[in-house]
Amino acid sequence: MSTAERVLAYGGSWLDRAGPLRTDPARLSALLTESTTVLLPMWRDRCLVDGHGPVRLSTERAALVRSAASETVFLGLDAEVAVFAADLSALPEQAAVEMAGAVKSVDVRALVGRLEPGDAAAQAYARGLLHWHRQQRFCGTCGAPAVTDGGGHARTCTGAECGRLLFPRIEPAIIVLVEAPGRSGRCLLARHAGAPEDAYSTLAGFVEIGESLEDAVRREMAEEAGVTVTDVTYQGSQAWPFPAGLMVGFRATATSEEVRVDGEELLEARWFTRAELRDRAASGRSLGRVDAIDHRLLTDWLAESWSGPPPVQERGDGPPPPSSLW
Repeated sequence: MSTAERVLAYGGSWLDRAGPLRTDPARLSALLTESTTVLLPMWRDRCLVDGHGPVRLSTERAALVRSAASETVFLGLDAEVAVFAADLSALPEQAAVEMAGAVKSVDVRALVGRLEPGDAAAQAYARGLLHWHRQQRFCGTCGAPAVTDGGGHARTCTGAECGRLLFPRIEPAIIVLVEAPGRSGRCLLARHAGAPEDAYSTLAGFVEIGESLEDAVRREMAEEAGVTVTDVTYQGSQAWPFPAGLMVGFRATATSEEVRVDGEELLEARWFTRAELRDRAASGRSLGRVDAIDHRLLTDWLAESWSGPPPVQERGDGPPPPSSLW
């Protein structure tokens, strides 16, 4: 599979987000009532599903759901078909399920592996956008109510002297596979506060204001694990709308094997060889969430036959070796 074809969970959406349509309320209003238009109902961050998966509504059922929805947002176009999402969170759960013709509500994360990647991406997109609307009812500057704008991709403050335009905020976070110095073929995993005994994962943290992604990697590794890292290298990113994250994956190399966990976010950390991680996987212990970028970082690291960074190629030696990720 080529670099461009490797897509993490919640990416690879089949939707054309059709940004220009967001500024055309008349066209969006017309699309909303077309017989071919698809409506994805949600209830408090959960998909509404029937025996085939998340329900996709049209015609009379869609009109009934729209009439009860607290928010209806434009997601984009599937070829020529408009796709919207509707929030039924104001209803009791069973009422929302019945209105949508569903059988229950389910967290989209429980459906990954059973849905096509594009369908999982659309459901996660709808979840994140509708969650933001429920949390952004008022202007943070003047306190006046804010109303939906831009097809659901913005809200406008109604304050007479404010009128601020509000947009969904993305929360970037870094997640890092740290390798031991030299060619020891070991990586650092940690047990986080609240995690079960013997549950280890890669290290992660949120990016702060005024900080580059690489700076965040170095700070978080030092703060949480007492590890100084170099050779910070981008590996890929993943939409994580739970509720509004963007996970950015990196590799880095520790300058020493000394580890000092903070005792708050991390309870312990240790170095693992590839053989140890393969044994853990063979015994049924998880290598990160299967729908998350940390799983990809770990499984790709395990798939490599060499330890340590690849040798630097001199000019004239031919093309560089392919990247092991994405």
